[in-house]
Amino acid sequence: MKTDLIIKNYEIAKERYAELGVDTDKAIETLEKTPISLHCWQADDVVGFESGAAASGGIQTTGNYPGKARNIDELRQDIDKVVSLLAGTYRLNLHEIYGEFGGKFVDRDQVGPEHFQGWMQWAKERNMCLDFNSTSFSHPKSGNLTLSNPDKGIRDFWIEHTKRCRRIADAMGKAQGDPSIMNIWVHDGSKDLTVEKMRYRQILKESLDEILKEELPDMKPCLEAKLFGIGLEAYTVGSHDFFAGYCSKNNVIYTLDTGHYEQTENVSDAVSSLLLFVPELMLHVSRPMHWDSDHVTLFDDNTRNLFSEMVRADALDRCHIGLDYFDASINRIGAYIVGVRAAQKSLLQAFLEPLDTLRRYEDEGKLFQRLALLEEAKTLPMGAVYDYFNLKNNIPVGEAYLAEVEKYEQEILKVRN
Repeated sequence: MKTDLIIKNYEIAKERYAELGVDTDKAIETLEKTPISLHCWQADDVVGFESGAAASGGIQTTGNYPGKARNIDELRQDIDKVVSLLAGTYRLNLHEIYGEFGGKFVDRDQVGPEHFQGWMQWAKERNMCLDFNSTSFSHPKSGNLTLSNPDKGIRDFWIEHTKRCRRIADAMGKAQGDPSIMNIWVHDGSKDLTVEKMRYRQILKESLDEILKEELPDMKPCLEAKLFGIGLEAYTVGSHDFFAGYCSKNNVIYTLDTGHYEQTENVSDAVSSLLLFVPELMLHVSRPMHWDSDHVTLFDDNTRNLFSEMVRADALDRCHIGLDYFDASINRIGAYIVGVRAAQKSLLQAFLEPLDTLRRYEDEGKLFQRLALLEEAKTLPMGAVYDYFNLKNNIPVGEAYLAEVEKYEQEILKVRN
């Protein structure tokens, strides 16, 4: 697209939005400053650098597209390429299995901040903050139950692992001068019917109490619920109702993963309810298709509604945004960019909503007018604003980034195989 045409389209869009009391320049500025946490595991199919084994324990990656990252250098190279094709502010979300172990086996109850010093330095050089995750899957002791396991030896192993991950996140937060958001998700559950639901949930509660009692000021823990995991379809210990109750009672951040609920549920509906009872939300933005298959995030109704509710609740300062999907069937760099841009467009549309007018209509009982404006807002020229956002930040506009991704695939990714 020609620069003068992008600018012209933006000026027209700016005037159209101004008629509704919306400042497009302010919306762009807010989008530029709103951080999105990139998930490192899209680049290598959730394998990590601990053992090189495929993901297991309630999750599964499908596809074998050429060019996945095989080591830390390649992963960092891919992340750098992704960020070079995106405008905005980014963090990087790491799982524990992505540490620098120096070719040695370091079991998960022995990991420490020293295994992530390289990542901290790398992030500092890029003015990027790090977030973190404990990793309870893909391990000989994973089984079906980790933090909720009645076997004290196994349970204590995972408690120690998670404590150490919290300390790693705290070291990251201290180094970067901004708290690292540390997510705890366990796949614990049962493939078929169980009569011990209460028992496992009691154990999980006690494990979490033990893990979270240590005061660590430079990290923020968050707890992630799930509907079910692969091979664990009948029962999930850490369900939505379990973690909603736990986070509410213990003042802990709740993680909303958009792929972890019933397909007929609107995850966005949970935002306003949870924010009344928990301090903050961590949003893991994904796209389920019949189950939690973690397809690439799209600019679809579910994603738009999620961010609209966040903005309507005036909760931008209480919500942390991250992506969580792993599609191994397509170019992984392209998957990153499609997903990030979808999240950005959804955010931008939320920032551009004529919310003051809509609220006034609602307060005055003008429900026809409210509905009509909601419908009209769907086709306002948001795309022209997003194009200008990229142009302003010297980023390829529209589909222009495809050529860059294809070039990177030919010169870098295909060479890996």
